[in-house]
Amino acid sequence: MEKESFQEIIKEVADKFLDAVKEKDIFLVSHFDTDGITSAAIMVHALKKLDKRFTLKIVKSLEEEFIYKIPKNKLVLFLDLASGSLEHIKKAGLKDVFIIDHHEVIQEIPKEVTLLNSWLNDKKKICSSGLAHMFCREINCSNSVTAKLAVLGMIGDLMESHIENLGKDILKEGDVKKIKGLMIYPSTRPLNKVLEYNSNPYIPGVTGNPQGVIELLRSTGIEQTNGKYKSLIELDEAEMEKLTTSIILRNPQTKNRAIIGEIFLIKFFNKMEDAREISAMVNACSRLGNSDAALKFCMEMPNAKREAEEIHARYKQHIISGLDFVSKSEKIKGKSFVIINAKNQIKDTIIGTIASILSNSPLYEEGTIISALAYYEDKIKVSMRICGREENKRNLREILEKVIKEVGGETGGHEFAAGCIVSQNNEEKFIETLKRTLEVEMVKI
Repeated sequence: MEKESFQEIIKEVADKFLDAVKEKDIFLVSHFDTDGITSAAIMVHALKKLDKRFTLKIVKSLEEEFIYKIPKNKLVLFLDLASGSLEHIKKAGLKDVFIIDHHEVIQEIPKEVTLLNSWLNDKKKICSSGLAHMFCREINCSNSVTAKLAVLGMIGDLMESHIENLGKDILKEGDVKKIKGLMIYPSTRPLNKVLEYNSNPYIPGVTGNPQGVIELLRSTGIEQTNGKYKSLIELDEAEMEKLTTSIILRNPQTKNRAIIGEIFLIKFFNKMEDAREISAMVNACSRLGNSDAALKFCMEMPNAKREAEEIHARYKQHIISGLDFVSKSEKIKGKSFVIINAKNQIKDTIIGTIASILSNSPLYEEGTIISALAYYEDKIKVSMRICGREENKRNLREILEKVIKEVGGETGGHEFAAGCIVSQNNEEKFIETLKRTLEVEMVKI
């Protein structure tokens, strides 16, 4: 029998969903990062168009206790999570469950669950918001808004190189523009401020130094016009080339290929914005406990932009504070791994971002596995990243699965970015087991 195409699978799930929602209200659960929030926004647009009643919950992790509290009489739709919670869903007695997700599936799929997951389809690189948009196409509820939100979710999940998996015309569909340029954002703001607050790549003598910024721009021949500097996307080819060369000379560890790439411009609140900046703002809102503000921002509701900007400013201060703590704290180090236990010094919702920034910094060699821990109520949130994203060499989720099997807890994520939650009562045991597991893992390759 010929294998079904992924599009045929999506259509089957969509048809089954439309049949199932005829007589049931919907309980919608989504993850709180950019991909999860954009997925939720896409489904809110669709459910409103279908005139369906629904309840929406945004969560930072799908814990067992939460699953058992979900109403049994509603159709449950999970977005950007639940692929690793299939056993809990079955035990909770949920009957009508749909999951749109892209995380690894390692458990048997219960008959009560209809799972649309790109990972099951040859590990296709499509995030949950992308799947949600493709799903909405099949129920005739997609439009330019859901298309641009899908693109935003892909960028938020670092899948911009796979955007065409959503369809060759997805950029046109969402009125998204793509240009080549310096991977410093936001590319739509005055260049002097962007360079001053930029940390990826870090530019010695420029990052955090207004005078150093002026000197850098003067050396490249970029001057103010009417008292204002150009934005990155306003630079001509010669100016872009000079600026890139100047940055590389100031930080030789920065390679040209790492800082030049595709920039996506998305229309938000009737203004073209750098999608990376919008993604960062959505992420910031949720990670500071304002998921409702993140959703309103994605829905482009009145006053939502100002609120998101204010939250994003506070979030950046948290990041700076977190990185400062990490630079001064003691760490557990081994061959190609480092464990950072921040305890209650860094918010659990930010520890993953800190780990990601460190994995992209010149502080650690490529292939180094970074594990960062932060307290969360009576638990510990653990985020694991790999420097250089050696996707084909080590599976971070599998490493954490081995540790959790001994210590207890819940895992999630991908091969190159994974996490888990464990009890604080098992803090010493977890760290010791993680250290031992990493020591064994690092001698394998």
